[in-house]
Amino acid sequence: MARPTANPAPTSRAAAEAVPQVLPAWLHGLKKYRGYIVPISFVSMLVVLLVPLPPMVMDLLIATNISLAIIILLTTIYMDHPLDFSVFPSLLLATTLFRLVLNVASTRLILRADASTPEEAQDAAGHVIAAFGQFVAADSLFVGIVIFLIMVIIQFVVITKGATRISEVAARFTLDAMPGKQMAIDSDLNAGIINESQARERRERISREADFFGAMDGASKFVRGDAIAGLIITAINVAGGFAVGVFARGWDVAQTAEIFTKLTIGDGLTSQIPSFVIAIASALIVTRSGTKNQLGDELADQVISQPRGLAITAGFLVLLAMTPLPKVPLLATAAILAGLAWSMSRATRAKAAAKAKADAPVANEPPPVEQLLKVDTLELEVGYALVSLVDTTQGGDLLERISSIRRQLAVELGLVMPPVRIRDNMHLAANEYRVRIRGNVVAGAETRPGRLLAMDSGIASGPIDGEKTREPAFGLEAWWIDPALKARAEMLNYTVVDPPSVLATHLTEVVRRHADELLTRDEIANLLEQLKQKSPKLVEETVPVIVKPGELQKILQNLLRERVAVRDLETVLETLAEWGPKTKDLDVLTEYVRNALRRSICAQYSSPTPDGKSRLVCVTIDPTLEDLINAYIDRGPAGTVVTMPARISSRVTEQLLNALSLVTQAGHQPVVLASPQVRAVVRQLLDGHLPNAAVLGYNEVVPGVEVESLALVMPPPADEARRPVNAA
Repeated sequence: MARPTANPAPTSRAAAEAVPQVLPAWLHGLKKYRGYIVPISFVSMLVVLLVPLPPMVMDLLIATNISLAIIILLTTIYMDHPLDFSVFPSLLLATTLFRLVLNVASTRLILRADASTPEEAQDAAGHVIAAFGQFVAADSLFVGIVIFLIMVIIQFVVITKGATRISEVAARFTLDAMPGKQMAIDSDLNAGIINESQARERRERISREADFFGAMDGASKFVRGDAIAGLIITAINVAGGFAVGVFARGWDVAQTAEIFTKLTIGDGLTSQIPSFVIAIASALIVTRSGTKNQLGDELADQVISQPRGLAITAGFLVLLAMTPLPKVPLLATAAILAGLAWSMSRATRAKAAAKAKADAPVANEPPPVEQLLKVDTLELEVGYALVSLVDTTQGGDLLERISSIRRQLAVELGLVMPPVRIRDNMHLAANEYRVRIRGNVVAGAETRPGRLLAMDSGIASGPIDGEKTREPAFGLEAWWIDPALKARAEMLNYTVVDPPSVLATHLTEVVRRHADELLTRDEIANLLEQLKQKSPKLVEETVPVIVKPGELQKILQNLLRERVAVRDLETVLETLAEWGPKTKDLDVLTEYVRNALRRSICAQYSSPTPDGKSRLVCVTIDPTLEDLINAYIDRGPAGTVVTMPARISSRVTEQLLNALSLVTQAGHQPVVLASPQVRAVVRQLLDGHLPNAAVLGYNEVVPGVEVESLALVMPPPADEARRPVNAA
């Protein structure tokens, strides 16, 4: 039932940056010039395209082409994820251009061969092309043509066509999946599973994947076009060479056809073999979008690790050996597969036994002491009947509601609610739930799955049948009713909600009331780190130079305790930077910060009037009572201390509560307006009796807001309100 939290593994790019690059000294010297490699390479291609090359240089370029193709293929095999080779689409275009340039250069050498006889023209285009025409084609014109055509057909019909189709589908599916992936990242971020930096990395990775597969979709067309171009160029070379040899130089028709066809086949093979390898690499990279390991590791884990498949294959080969087919290769292969299946089966059984032994509970062995020391910041315990509200397989959406609560509180208070650990507790009643903060129960109630809660906010026009109770978040009178009575309850002006909403609302209110307890040093560090990206100088000059992180935490906790949003941390630090050098009293600094945030505080408790203005409905305090309260406040270097006797404080609190009841009965939030000197003390007096009451200072009412006082709180009788001896 507990919500897991995990940190995603670092990206391959970050991992690559973390690993030191071991390069020879001369490569380190060339590293600073790597920005010139690509431009110089493309300019060199133009030179090869325009200027005739010596045969030796042509041999070197062909060898480079073949080597580059093999390097690309091996890179795609050994990479863990396609994004590890994100330059592949651009490299694919570059290698295609390189092969086409070499085709043009080799054609020029073949057709311009400076030879008096066909035999002397064999090495006109270099030894590599001649060797491919003789050795690879077994010195047979017919064999060379067949091999060349087979490679072209395989590449054009099978590999390039399949790779093109896979690229199209991968690009479309990647784009279609982007919204869902973005929503999943936002959900994990709101649930506290990942932080903002990790969410940013994941969004960037998704964007890079979409760009990569979109580029591969276009680049794969070049692979297909390269195969067609190779076939056409070969036909043109054969015809052109035959025409040059017979008509321009007067050579024998048969010898000319044989020599130039062999050279053309050799030229085609030197071009098509690297093209074939690149096409395979292209197909491999687009088919590995869902893998996270190297291709060899994936094959070993998914194919060879299935002993039953190996054993059945070995048995099939033994059956084939009973036919007239050659028995030695079949039986030898069957024996190898049977041996692999037996060894893999033993290893699998040993691994399963070790895992079962490790997972088996040890009798009478207590859990590690370290586990007993772990305390969850925020925990929700539910009875067994409420598990369905959490379990998504049973239609429960409480986890989604908690994600919405996190977003709501982040906007409302500027506080990132810590992850909520949800667990079932068999010691609770079936319909009971409890909220714990750092292991201590701070709230709890019961809910009724399958029923609805009808709440009377004071405007209900009649009774309704149901089980009477109290709404847990705000203490309103309520009734658990049958779902069939929902329409009737709404007609009678009841507010009707379902059990998950009751629990989610209660949890939200609990977090609001205890937001100050949830603001930890780590959260302060995260907030400062985010602000540092926007205002680095402000953070550097304020924390810890003027206020220490612990002092900033106390000030923000003071604000959250009174439900003042701390989203505008920049204003908070600006205020502390101004007043921090003048006083170290955290309560006084809190008042200065509140004054800086007065617009948002006043807007939080004011309501619009019919004429479009804002109105603050409140109760005010008589100046005599403020003087009395102020007389019991002792401000010193160590902070502010209130020395008011319990008899007087209880009497003042009672009068405040009586006055605030008039405000709440009128349908407004309970707000007290007092002077800044006594505001904090008045809030302390109300904290234990009416925690949702707000106490604002006169300085926190911004211009343009009308103040409507429904009551004036007077001081207690003179015999009860004796001032302290040191009061002036």
